[in-house]
Amino acid sequence: MDLDPTALSQSRRYRLLISLVVPRPIAFVSTRATSGAYNLAPFSFFMGVASDPMLLALSVSTRSGEPKDTARNILETGEFVVNAATEDLAQAINHASGDWPADIDEFALTGLTPAPSTRIAAPRVAEAAFALECRTHVVVPLGNAPHDTRLIVGEVVWIHLREDVLEDAGADPAGILVDAERLQPIARLGKNLYSKLGERFALDRPRG
Repeated sequence: MDLDPTALSQSRRYRLLISLVVPRPIAFVSTRATSGAYNLAPFSFFMGVASDPMLLALSVSTRSGEPKDTARNILETGEFVVNAATEDLAQAINHASGDWPADIDEFALTGLTPAPSTRIAAPRVAEAAFALECRTHVVVPLGNAPHDTRLIVGEVVWIHLREDVLEDAGADPAGILVDAERLQPIARLGKNLYSKLGERFALDRPRG
């Protein structure tokens, strides 16, 4: 089968794309509005993009021609937190993904606990296995209205790690790594499907 994406509707392109690019890690993003209100939402168009400085990228689409609460808060404050999306938080993450009005506090809605961040005003999720405090590095507008998207790149300015997900708890911070099996991350697939970590295997990179 061959397809011309321009011949498909926007919704069909979206549904096809999220079934092609799998599994996708989930950024469980907490923000704080200029009013002080909290927001919490998951995004699966998300990835790490650089290490010097440490940069993360997520894309947030427009809803009904207006920026989603997460994008608006980031644009106005320049801050956000990427919290771990793990099996134990799956129900809360899904609940937070609803199209809730701007005055709804998803922390209260999901029963999760907002905890103070160290470098920024946006709260982190106390129950999350890790939380990455970010300041906006660049925002790139993409696409066409009313389905335009903002590609948000943030610099990680502080890292919170729960020791029980580390490969070697208590190790020298310069050499710590997170053990994926202990972390138990969840990922997004197409439609309403999620996945767990599954079987792992190792392959060493060839040397030239």
